Amino acid sequence: MDALSDALTSVRMTGAIFYHAECTAPWGFQVPHLHDVAHVLAPGTERLVSYHLVIDGKAVVRFPGQEHIPVTAGDILIIPHGDAHTVSNGSPSTFLDSGASLDKYLAGSLTTMRLGGGGETTRFVCGYFGCERHADRLFLAGLPLMIKINLRGDAAGEWLENSVRYLVSQAGSARPGQSVLLSKMAEALFIESIRRYMEALPPEQTGWLAGARDPVVGGVLALLHRRPRHHWSMDELAVEAGVSRSVLAERFSRFLGEPPLTYLARWRLQLAARMLQTSREAVLHVASEVGYDSEAAFNRAFKREFGIPPGQFRRSAFRSGSTGSEKPTRGRPVLV
Repeated sequence: MDALSDALTSVRMTGAIFYHAECTAPWGFQVPHLHDVAHVLAPGTERLVSYHLVIDGKAVVRFPGQEHIPVTAGDILIIPHGDAHTVSNGSPSTFLDSGASLDKYLAGSLTTMRLGGGGETTRFVCGYFGCERHADRLFLAGLPLMIKINLRGDAAGEWLENSVRYLVSQAGSARPGQSVLLSKMAEALFIESIRRYMEALPPEQTGWLAGARDPVVGGVLALLHRRPRHHWSMDELAVEAGVSRSVLAERFSRFLGEPPLTYLARWRLQLAARMLQTSREAVLHVASEVGYDSEAAFNRAFKREFGIPPGQFRRSAFRSGSTGSEKPTRGRPVLV
């Protein structure tokens, strides 16, 4: 069973916005924290992830307080938490504020952003896409400031890069379905990057992605995600995983820091929050859909998790268009 696929399927992703950057040394541009521009870029989207795909040339990426990270052609850079950073080559006198151009890209323009002093050329394809807040506890959990993976050298990566390059090159043709294809390709880039990052994790790594890779923990995660309303017991989960209760409890806690049934309880509430945000179903129906037999028990559990009762949560979500605003914890960049 594939826990990553189940998790990705359970989280709605919004469309991406692509733009070119064609830069000649010396040059530099700064990218604001996506939290600060989310209201312009994707109103109502709870989490934004940005990326840069380097098509030609080279550059360096720098996060505040971190050493610079060299990048070259074929590198896909995923910034999971949308942290502010700069991208440059050489010693530019000023850094262009890319956030100031958002209105143009939101209007559908894929005109190349050109800057620099006329030297060595670097070309990027850049984009953003959004997902729901509970991705923070799934495949975004514990990810570093940046993931760098080179797509060249194998057929799958080269196909992705060439497909993106082709679609962007056709941006001015106004062919039907262009924006949808670009959006889906952004998702494919992200999923392929996460998959490669997950496969390269060291054996001692913990966290959601490391757990999803583990045959025992990953299988149980897939079961919990696929059948959240089922009244699972530790005995039943252990039988499904083919291990003892004690082994399951130890491995699950080692990777995820909590027992399987605690994880399931939180996952049910995340699903309930999504239903409250996106449907008009009665609270009792929502409770039943995520495995609660009692509306009162559901209300108590929901308030413990979110701080407010389900009805108030729904009203707040419809008024604001989003309920998540906190910035997740992150570490240092990781290069794969």
